[in-house]
Amino acid sequence: MSGALGENDSQAGWQGLGQGTGGGRIPGAPGVPAFFLAEVNPSAIPVLIAAPHGGRHYPRALLADFRHGPTAALKLEDRYVDLMARGIAEATGASLIAANAPRAMIDLNRAPDDIDWEMFQREARPSEGVPTASRRVRGGLGLIPRRLPVQGDLWRRRLGGADLAERLAGVHEPYHAAIAKALSTLRERWGAALLIDLHSMPPLPSRPGVASAQVVIGDRFGASSHGSVVASAFAHFAQVRREAAHNRPYAGGYVLERHGDPRGGIHALQIEVDRSRYLDSALVEPSEQMTGMIEDLAGLVRRLGSVVAELGRDAGAQDWSLAAE
Repeated sequence: MSGALGENDSQAGWQGLGQGTGGGRIPGAPGVPAFFLAEVNPSAIPVLIAAPHGGRHYPRALLADFRHGPTAALKLEDRYVDLMARGIAEATGASLIAANAPRAMIDLNRAPDDIDWEMFQREARPSEGVPTASRRVRGGLGLIPRRLPVQGDLWRRRLGGADLAERLAGVHEPYHAAIAKALSTLRERWGAALLIDLHSMPPLPSRPGVASAQVVIGDRFGASSHGSVVASAFAHFAQVRREAAHNRPYAGGYVLERHGDPRGGIHALQIEVDRSRYLDSALVEPSEQMTGMIEDLAGLVRRLGSVVAELGRDAGAQDWSLAAE
């Protein structure tokens, strides 16, 4: 695979996934779905794996809008995390949803109102005034990314209201609707369900005598998952000798905030994987380490699937107990 961006870069990896179906639409790319969803029916495990930042289908108009050339978009991608997610799903029987639309177009791990209005033409901004910008917007990484630390501003032009409306309606809204439906289906069968939101991160700095984490487990500081799920995740990574951190520097974003509901039987974790542990030295192409990472993450999914299935059985038993009183 080439490091250069192209219009059909992310679709090729899904041709062999016969049970996968496309959803949504990418503005500027007629007939191209915004994401792919693969579900096993009946489900073999109560787990949905999501890869919101792995999309690599860049419409020509989007590529032309880049101020510094399309290679800046590579820094926004969780490079090839969709291929890693697919390998995990195939190994475990987990359901899978992966973005085809790139993060540069719209960030699926941001709230739909987390917008940098300075990116937009004046007539497209809210008539009642622009709300206070969030920390992520101020850092240049809101719903539509605006800038990166080295490259600066990413775009040649200001966006119009139609740009935002098309990206929300075509990509963001159907993606999250599909996640909600898939999780509801799993919970109906198992009594509980787990969403694993899979991402990749730059290598974390190390400290003297302390190894840097290869994986960061985020649960929004306990808000998005039962504690037994998180504990089992740490036990697994210790068993496979991969250093793991908890919530810092990545606690989880909008995906966990929107879909995680432990009391309602929906558990959600964000898993960040060090890119140097599955990509080459340039952090652009898959390395021979990807196979081992997929194997270790597949083991994680199997282990957590059992934990969540047990939580579902416990919840069902409690419901029958209450009904008998």
